[in-house]
Amino acid sequence: MDDLIQQLNQLTSSIIDRLGEVSYEEFSAFVEERQKLVDSIGVEVELCQPTPAQKQAISRIMEHDSAILARMNALRLEAQDWLQKRNQAKAQRSAYESGYTPDSILMDRKK
Repeated sequence: MDDLIQQLNQLTSSIIDRLGEVSYEEFSAFVEERQKLVDSIGVEVELCQPTPAQKQAISRIMEHDSAILARMNALRLEAQDWLQKRNQAKAQRSAYESGYTPDSILMDRKK
């Protein structure tokens, strides 16, 4: 279990060191890898009780969760803002695009 905790610590430290410049693709890979490690640690915990040192190491790793979550939320809001601007630009553009065929003829009726 110590090896798994160490791997989780290294993974978390590597993401924390570059937190401001991490892309969403890297966060996605980080989350997948972290989940695998957490699941493996969960299996180990069911088999044997963790020592106080192991519990403390896990607690130290979990202290970084708020910073990681904050950065992930910032990326989510950035993507949401971009999508809203894109949809707004699409709506404005479609208002100016013609809704008729260029070869059509317009006929008016006299009253």
